[in-house]
Amino acid sequence: MSTPIKVITSGAFAAALKRLAPLYEEQTGQPIDLQFGSSIGAAHDSIPTRLSNGQQFDILVLAAPALEKFILDGTIKPDSRIDLAGSKMAAAVRASDPVPDLSTLESFKKVLLSTPRIAYSASASGTYLSSEVFPKLGISDQMAISAKRIFSERVGTILMRNEADLGFQQVSELLPIPGLTLIRKLPPEIEKTFYFSAGIMNQTQQLPAVQKLISFLASKEAAPIIIETGLEPVEP
Repeated sequence: MSTPIKVITSGAFAAALKRLAPLYEEQTGQPIDLQFGSSIGAAHDSIPTRLSNGQQFDILVLAAPALEKFILDGTIKPDSRIDLAGSKMAAAVRASDPVPDLSTLESFKKVLLSTPRIAYSASASGTYLSSEVFPKLGISDQMAISAKRIFSERVGTILMRNEADLGFQQVSELLPIPGLTLIRKLPPEIEKTFYFSAGIMNQTQQLPAVQKLISFLASKEAAPIIIETGLEPVEP
C-alpha cells in the first residue's frame, strides 16, 4: 500500500478537502492523511505551532501570505506554491435572529457598535478585521471590549452556542454550520478576497505523488466541489 500523503489545511479550504481527498483516494488508490489547523496564530493546533513542534507534513494548504512566510524560512520548497481558491469573508447570525444590514460602511459600523457580543476568527479574515477594518472605522477600542477572537473553533459554533450574536469568518467555514444565516453583502470598501494556496514541504519523501495530488486540487475536475463549498477556484 502506498505511503499516505500528509496534508494539513487551514479552515477555509477544509470543507473542500474533506470531499476532494476521498474522491482522489478512490480514483488513484493513494491514501491521504488529512489534518486541520489555522493559518496563523499561536493556538496549540495552528499550523505554525504544529510545525514549530516538529510535526511533519508533505503539503500545506493555507492563506497565501502565511505560505509565503514558510517559503522564505525554508520550510516550503521554493516555487512550489500553487493558488487553489479565493475566499471571501461573510458575517453570520443565528437563523432565529434578525438579519442586520451590513451593506454600507455606515450601517456596518453602526451594527458593530450596537452588538455587545461579536466573534471573529483567529485566521486571515479575523486578522484583517482587527488590524485593518476596525482601525479604518475608528472603532478598535470599542471592539477590544465587545469582539472576541476565536481560536481552534468555528465562529459559527460559537454563535450556535449563544456565546456571540454576530460572527465573521470565511464563507466556506460558515457554510457547514447548520442554523446560521449568512450575510455575504458587506461594504464594498472592505471586501477582500483571501487566496489559499498549496505548498510542498522540503522534507517530503514522495515528491511525484505530492505534485500529482496538488495538480488534482488545482484542476477543473476539482472546481465544482470547490465552488459548492463557498470558494472561488483559481484558474490553473
